[in-house]
Amino acid sequence: MGGLRAVFIKGRGEVEVRKVPVPRIGPKEILVKMEACGICGTDIEKVKGEFVTPPKLGHEVAGVVAEAGRNVEGLEEGNRVFVHHHVPCYKCHYCRHGDHTMCDEFPRSNLDPCGMADYFRVPEANVERGAVLKLPEGVGFEEATLIEPLACCIRGLNKVPIEPGDDALVVGAGPAGLMMLALLRAKGVGSLLASEVSPPRLAAAKEFGADLAVNPLEGDLGEAVNSVTDGRGVDLAVVAVGSAKVASQTLGLVRKGGWLLLFGAPPPGDALSYDASKLFIRELKIVPSYSTTEAETNAALKLLRLGGLKVSRLISHRFKLEEAGRAFEAAMAGGEALKVIVRP
Repeated sequence: MGGLRAVFIKGRGEVEVRKVPVPRIGPKEILVKMEACGICGTDIEKVKGEFVTPPKLGHEVAGVVAEAGRNVEGLEEGNRVFVHHHVPCYKCHYCRHGDHTMCDEFPRSNLDPCGMADYFRVPEANVERGAVLKLPEGVGFEEATLIEPLACCIRGLNKVPIEPGDDALVVGAGPAGLMMLALLRAKGVGSLLASEVSPPRLAAAKEFGADLAVNPLEGDLGEAVNSVTDGRGVDLAVVAVGSAKVASQTLGLVRKGGWLLLFGAPPPGDALSYDASKLFIRELKIVPSYSTTEAETNAALKLLRLGGLKVSRLISHRFKLEEAGRAFEAAMAGGEALKVIVRP
């Protein structure tokens, strides 16, 4: 194998496909042939130059084991797999406190050269710590690319005490926001609202479970929230867009003692602006949620296997690897493009 194609950031707003050497694997590593890779919101932020995570592209990825190191156990050539790009050490102070995504090793672990490539090397740590999941029959490669974003949503909602009958608002109806809506509906929430400025995504929000979808540029979101909560505000607001300004505004729609889940990654330097006195007297809780671990990726795979959440309908656009530039253009345009998939 002389080389492989991989997608890299060329400059602000641009990507390019480059030929690079095939990485050599160690005795406890595997080489995976990429079959499908989703474009995540964080990939878009990286391309725009707003990244807060390592600037590698492609982590919603599934494929086939092309080669397994001689000391790899439980995986062999030909296995269909999903691979998570980050793993914690499970030994440090953060890991002992359950803050696995805060582990210093977590962001350092990654795929080589990246997930959006013909082939990629999976490091020993990822192989041995549960980041590689075998795909069962009935879960295809494209659907498997949704494991990572769905797992992130599961982890986020596990951080907040949402109960059946509670009222919830999801701000942003991109792929993550739509997954949040589907999960919240499955949890049996009461009134479920969505806020989105894109007409196609507003329509999608209703398909994924929203009782009411509001374009805040055309309607009064606060009035809509008050009308279904008797003026209290929602028990939970999920901010699935990367904007501190939107998060600050959304705090005003949360009931006293309620929760705001900060799920979209704001760019560096984007500061929250909210009256600290109101935050105190209203006992509002702000909870960020970054990434996911193998506990949630396994839960996500189980949901996909059981077919309870029809999230594969999120996949709207497909491009070949050499068309990565067009794929990112579609993903960055938003609108009708929900989940954009890159294939070999």
